[in-house]
Amino acid sequence: MENMTNLVLSSYKSLSDSLERLFEINLKLMGATREQMKISQTYCKGLTTYLNDFMTPFRIALNAFSETEKDKLRNHTPYESLRDYVELLQFNLQVAEKGLNSSVGLMSDYHSKEATEAFSAWLNTVFDRGGEDIETFMGRQSKALEQVVYAYPRAILEIGSEYGFHFDSPGYEKTAETDRFLLYQVLPNVKKVKPRKNGKPIIIIPPYVLGANILAFLPGENKSYVHAFANEGIPTYIRIMKDIDETPAVQIMTGEDDALDTRFFCETLKKKHRRQVTLNGFCQGGFIAVLNLLSGELDGLVDALITCVTPMDGTRSKSLVEYMEHLPPRFRDLGYAVKTLPNGNQVVDGKVMSWVYKLKSMEKEAPIFAFYRDLMMFNRQGGKEAKISKTAAALNHWLIYDRNDLPVAITKMSFDSYTIPVDKDGTLPVKLFDRKLNFKRLKEKGIRFLICYAEQDDLVDEASALAPLDYIDAEVSVFPKGHGAIATSWSLPSSECALHTRFGDECRGPVRYQLDLEAELNKERKKS
Repeated sequence: MENMTNLVLSSYKSLSDSLERLFEINLKLMGATREQMKISQTYCKGLTTYLNDFMTPFRIALNAFSETEKDKLRNHTPYESLRDYVELLQFNLQVAEKGLNSSVGLMSDYHSKEATEAFSAWLNTVFDRGGEDIETFMGRQSKALEQVVYAYPRAILEIGSEYGFHFDSPGYEKTAETDRFLLYQVLPNVKKVKPRKNGKPIIIIPPYVLGANILAFLPGENKSYVHAFANEGIPTYIRIMKDIDETPAVQIMTGEDDALDTRFFCETLKKKHRRQVTLNGFCQGGFIAVLNLLSGELDGLVDALITCVTPMDGTRSKSLVEYMEHLPPRFRDLGYAVKTLPNGNQVVDGKVMSWVYKLKSMEKEAPIFAFYRDLMMFNRQGGKEAKISKTAAALNHWLIYDRNDLPVAITKMSFDSYTIPVDKDGTLPVKLFDRKLNFKRLKEKGIRFLICYAEQDDLVDEASALAPLDYIDAEVSVFPKGHGAIATSWSLPSSECALHTRFGDECRGPVRYQLDLEAELNKERKKS
């Protein structure tokens, strides 16, 4: 009887444990299902957002394309138009193929890995093997998606208060103004450092396309190109273009206007500091600075030039030139990016221009590829709370929110430099004041010249940045990493290639170059 009782109790306990285990498994599966529903919703929202962000410039470009083609259709035969459209279709298919191949490859890698882990988690749940169960796995997936779709964009938006220039706060002083530009002095943000009154002034010229804020990346984190100069006591100035949407003078600005405004600023600083100015252009700003110098308008005002990741001869940028060569000649027209403002002035749409660079690197910029790339980045954190660095957030803030519309005449100068090579004698494909511009004029005027470029720059090739060396001598500094690293990674004073140091094979950062130049000129002054 006792044995029978023990058997019944044992059977009851076994059945109870089994039912409890089944109930536990069922709860986990229900939890996994709940997380799966959240994943589906978040995934659709995220993918749609990435696709919309990518396609917005396309819709803008399509309007400009339609307007431009209305005129061109009248000037081409039906056969020519059909031929060109077929070539354009082929080009579009090639670009789409690059994006599709990279996207499918990354999706395959991601889902293959996750499917293996999901199956393992399911086995752990059903057979109680320990390790991550299916509910935990699905929760981790849901958390990673939420970080990509919600937390990451929020962090990028919120970094705006720390990123870039905030001229309404202390640390900047307005020095001069024209109808088109403002000139601000950047004050040191390090205690006990003050600008030297007799120091050699420098004017930093930002690119038109992606604006000036990249040059004051994260001042609070000690990552700021302009503050790297100011914190060494150098009288540092930044030229800021006025809001193109609200300033008609900017909308219709020409290269001559740019040169004359720069001359006014240089005259102001020479009078203030009693020394000639150093011009320092970053990216497209360097090309504009060179044009201004070669025009002769800055003679006697500027004695030194620094360019950073600047396309001096755009036709030598292999990746972009290859992209342009595949585009049918009929469509190599700046008019496809032009839009008309309510006041009748025309400008180049900044979103469309930045979109062109995305199309050039479609294998890395396709929306699905970008979505999965970010998803994999957060998924590696194992479902923990997102650790979004300020640097990553600020970089994306720059790329997303700093796309400015551009004056047509200014953009045309850069466009010509990417479609017409520098002549064999050093003459550029651009004129100012109806004057030919030749690199050799820098040597004739004794302009000291430092060229800085980035080893892994996929936007401005080494050959493009160093084009002047075919005609004149210049000092060259090579920085590691990509296009924006000089303004971001290396603006940190403690970094390996800090701007105020010597590094690599006798390379000098631009701040070091300016300091050494000031010391050299001071010695010359004493001798005289």
